[in-house]
Amino acid sequence: MSRNYPKILRSRKQRIERRLAPKNWEEQPRPMLKASNIHYEMAPRVQGLNCGGIGAMHLMVQRLGLVEDLDRHLQLLKVHLPYHESDHVLNIAYNILAGGERLEDIELRRQDENFLNGLGAERIPDPTTAGDFTRRFNPEDILAMQECINRARLAVWKVQPEGFLKEAFIDVDGSIAGTYGECKQGIGLSYKGIWGYAPLIVSLANTREVLYLVNRPGNAASHSQSVAWIDRAIGLVSQVAGRVTVRGDTDFTHTAQLDRWNEQGVRFILGFDANPKLVALAEGLAPSAWQRLERMPQYKILTEPRAKGVRYKEQIVVEKEFENQKLVGEDVAEMEYQPGKCGYPHRVVIVRKNISVQRGEKVLFEEVRYFFYITNRPDKAAKIVGLANGRCDQENVIEQMKNGVNAMRMPVNDLLSNWAYMVMAALAWNLKAWYGLLTPNRERGLELVKMEFRRFLSAIVLLPCQIVRTARRVIYRILGYNHWLKDFFATWERVRQMEPIRMSG
Repeated sequence: MSRNYPKILRSRKQRIERRLAPKNWEEQPRPMLKASNIHYEMAPRVQGLNCGGIGAMHLMVQRLGLVEDLDRHLQLLKVHLPYHESDHVLNIAYNILAGGERLEDIELRRQDENFLNGLGAERIPDPTTAGDFTRRFNPEDILAMQECINRARLAVWKVQPEGFLKEAFIDVDGSIAGTYGECKQGIGLSYKGIWGYAPLIVSLANTREVLYLVNRPGNAASHSQSVAWIDRAIGLVSQVAGRVTVRGDTDFTHTAQLDRWNEQGVRFILGFDANPKLVALAEGLAPSAWQRLERMPQYKILTEPRAKGVRYKEQIVVEKEFENQKLVGEDVAEMEYQPGKCGYPHRVVIVRKNISVQRGEKVLFEEVRYFFYITNRPDKAAKIVGLANGRCDQENVIEQMKNGVNAMRMPVNDLLSNWAYMVMAALAWNLKAWYGLLTPNRERGLELVKMEFRRFLSAIVLLPCQIVRTARRVIYRILGYNHWLKDFFATWERVRQMEPIRMSG
């Protein structure tokens, strides 16, 4: 990194800090936003780009060997006139990283001379060609593409500090991706009455990366086809992680697999249906078997606790005399239980919720509900419950897949092509996580990993810059400033110094 960069960044930071410093303002006669004599001009030579971070992303992809790996293992094009397989995959991912939300937005990138210059491209596929490319995939090709992405993922994991993924948590869940299209092959009617598809998402909770995505008809059960993909995720993560724990709700308690996972050293925390037999066993436990469940705080308060806000919704429920269910207390216990498809008993942790059902100020009756978690972890019961509830964060990952990167928009015409698009779009989300993991400042890097996708774009990718092409270099000249630029340059310098990875096989 140039010696001038810290000085430039420091100067820009000082200028904005002076501008935003607290002042004793006097009454202002005019609004703060007072510019009126506004003119637009076009520069004949100097040209700019609004997504200056795309070059750093492309450099990272190259250093990780993903371009070469995609071209080697995806044999979808008989001749390259003019595009390669990696061009198509990265075209869709980069469109999303540049702020696009749908296939049609690729045309904006395609008409942007600076975008093409920044990537060293004479041209990129248009939206129609990109859609046609997704139709070339069969299930084996989609799997090959996901494994190419996972090999690049492993390259990122292997350069992490010691202790990274000391224990990995694999979360698995299904979702519903609705569509209004009536000519989408493979759609089905879900249990919610929504026409569309039912993707399966297997993600790594530690870094929020999506490990595997599987598209299925909308009427598929949540756990359908999930065992094979869970096994693949376990095999992938085990190459780096010290221990692996699989988490899922009641749909993913594959009792026929529990013995095998346990014997492989794989840990699991899975929800278990509150069937009458289990409820009867829980009710038969001695009172001494139950302990009050003390939940751990979600985070440590570094200053002083903030005053809780007024619960207006609760007030309205009471005033309107709606039926209201209030949690009175929670207790936890555990027991041994052998499911019918298991060869031996497993540990079951039970949560007993005491609920008061009210209407207005009146208590109608008291209700007790039981929640069961089957596990082979040795932790205390309260910690098992906390870890099980931690799986709920996967809902945020799924939400980002749907409305952050728009991977589940389902823009093409059949199940397989939409599956292929979903995987390519999700690559943009994974690139975000990899960039954060490669950031030298670990604390700042983890903040990038946890960011929502659109905020990450504003911080790292959507940087105004000038593209300058010389004989041997493509220079991205950053024109603006935000407080992430120091980390941006540090990460770019680290990536630039990485030896390009050559994938074998």
